Amino acid sequence: MSLTNFLEQQNLNQDLIIAGKHFKSRLMLGTGKYKTLNLAKYSIHASDTAIVTVAIRRLQDIKIQTSLNLIHALNWQDLWLLPNTAGCTTAEEAIRMASLGRELSKKIGQTNNNFIKLEVIPDSQYLFPDPIGTLKAAEYLVRKNFAVLPYIGQDPILAKQLEEIGCSTVMPLGSPIGSGQGLYNIETLQIIIENAKIPVVIDAGIGTPSDALKAMELGADALLINSAIARSDNPVKMAFAMKLAVESGRIAYLSGRMSQKSKAQASSPVQGIVH
Repeated sequence: MSLTNFLEQQNLNQDLIIAGKHFKSRLMLGTGKYKTLNLAKYSIHASDTAIVTVAIRRLQDIKIQTSLNLIHALNWQDLWLLPNTAGCTTAEEAIRMASLGRELSKKIGQTNNNFIKLEVIPDSQYLFPDPIGTLKAAEYLVRKNFAVLPYIGQDPILAKQLEEIGCSTVMPLGSPIGSGQGLYNIETLQIIIENAKIPVVIDAGIGTPSDALKAMELGADALLINSAIARSDNPVKMAFAMKLAVESGRIAYLSGRMSQKSKAQASSPVQGIVH
């Protein structure tokens, strides 16, 4: 039996399903902070991602050419656009940006793309999301038939409320945006994952492939990574490393780790040994 057939039998190649759409990769990529357009393109290719997120507000700034060119440079037959409302400080702003994001998806040929990554962040220092504004905007956008992927703090109650109003995922932070600090409050993340009946995508704070591996081992359904790749010394290599980490972590989670014990246990059995 080939390895591919074995993995298929073990159900280790499960698709990520968001709002009824299937994705082969569980790694989503952000498109900001790359030094050049080519680095962004090659990193996206190396990561084997299926979903890339672009800030709608950034696209409105004609001075930032990389994002503008990236929209035209990528093959949208192979990638799914996730517009995001980054930079919005109120629910009302985020709702306006979401409408523009849906129009952008149509312009690149994804006429059935209603995905929106919802960010409402009034805090300019620590970039923590506003839970009340996020819930308010999410309720409105769900009613308008958006597939809402809300970025939130590590709040299990808010995560469940967003699920109950019809959001397609919840996206709790691992640690503050762009900090590269890895996973804070792992126990709280586990509560969110265990209680969720929709995909949980850990977003923000991933710094290394080992962070990505740990997040997937916890049972996260996917990760969204930007700074850890774009700000590394070699973004293309780091994108490939993150791809492997996400895949390995997912398989490890599905495999089930051994139980931890307080005392050592010999690797070789003592029964049947000839003295």
